[in-house]
Amino acid sequence: MRAIRGEILYFTGDPAGGGADALRHFADGLLIVRDGLVAEAGPADALLAKLPADIRSEDRRGRLIVPGFVDTHIHFAQTDIIASSGGQLLEWLECHTWPAERRFADPDHAAAVAGFFCDELLRNGTTTAAVFPTVHRVSVEALFRAAQRRRMRVIAGKVLMDRNCPDFLRETAEDGDAGSRELIARWHGRDRLLYAVTPRFAATSTPQQMRLAGRLFAEHPGIHLQSHLAENRAEVAWIRELYPEARSYLDVYERFGQLGPRSVFAHCVWLDDADRGRMAATGAAMSFCPTSNLFLGSGLFDLAKADAAGVRVGIGTDVGAGTSFSMLQTLGEAYKVLQLNGQSLSAERAFFLATLGGARSLYLDDRIGSFAPGREADFVVLDPAATPLLARRSAACETLAERLFVLMMLGDDRAVAETWVMGEPAWRRA
Repeated sequence: MRAIRGEILYFTGDPAGGGADALRHFADGLLIVRDGLVAEAGPADALLAKLPADIRSEDRRGRLIVPGFVDTHIHFAQTDIIASSGGQLLEWLECHTWPAERRFADPDHAAAVAGFFCDELLRNGTTTAAVFPTVHRVSVEALFRAAQRRRMRVIAGKVLMDRNCPDFLRETAEDGDAGSRELIARWHGRDRLLYAVTPRFAATSTPQQMRLAGRLFAEHPGIHLQSHLAENRAEVAWIRELYPEARSYLDVYERFGQLGPRSVFAHCVWLDDADRGRMAATGAAMSFCPTSNLFLGSGLFDLAKADAAGVRVGIGTDVGAGTSFSMLQTLGEAYKVLQLNGQSLSAERAFFLATLGGARSLYLDDRIGSFAPGREADFVVLDPAATPLLARRSAACETLAERLFVLMMLGDDRAVAETWVMGEPAWRRA
């Protein structure tokens, strides 16, 4: 058993609908962890009296304790091309992505990047992530091994591409299916690891590969499916040429049985109301990736329309087109994207999206995303005085909402003092 004392915040619902009733806040709180799971979270004065005599609380007063961040879309194989300039989506793939991903045929390279990537997630407070490796099996194995050693919850799968990509990244639809099946048997459900069928996007898969991916998703209850959707207008036009029989880009995925609970699609910028309605009806989720949408000039995500349709939404950093591993910085950019779209993002809603909202979009809210009893004890200790400016601005705040807003606008990896995984320290700032 461990007990951590500090200011505690977590969510029980979406503040957009539930308001103050959707969050639990204890200015002087205690988080009690037993065997890696949350036993109880509440006011310190009441819970300290219940602790066994041999258990001392670990004092983090003056710091904010929140559930571990959930990144619903990120590319580990693009770690080394973050901040690479040049072009919009399709050009960026040609210039930067394909050459970088070619190197992941080398197991040593894949292992080195996977270790750095997982450490960088933890350094930024992210404890769960839905991750794209590459087409190479060794890239998936390397990522799962690195996450397993750190006891992280990671969702990943071999990328599927059998057309419209370089020869060195292309394989047959049948080989992609066979490799995916072997990886599912080896890794899905092992410790905290989960498998995702991963067609890169409809343009790089033939109808046969899309059909096999949908079949794989249907045949393995409990696995995920992840892909990209309607990120860029030129991409949408290309999909229309490749699949003229489909009503929309989203309809391509639905025709091949790829919509449903545990399917998550990154970007979802250029959708119509019918598409959003189908996503809500099938239980598919969106990953809002503000920094990459701005970096590549793709467009502005419409959270209000997603909310109106009832679609599940999480936040994705989308490294490497995304420009930061930091969920705090990503929330700050999400606020700006929505401002440009004539919408607003409250600080409470932002932190919900980064924790319980992300967990819900991945259908993992029964295991992560809050401090409800029995949840896996992943959490982040945030320091509101991590930088001189942050300290000065935080000291002037009068409400929780204001302090959260300051954290997401001025905070970054420096504001993460500690990251805990399954009730044990996984990273601490020196």
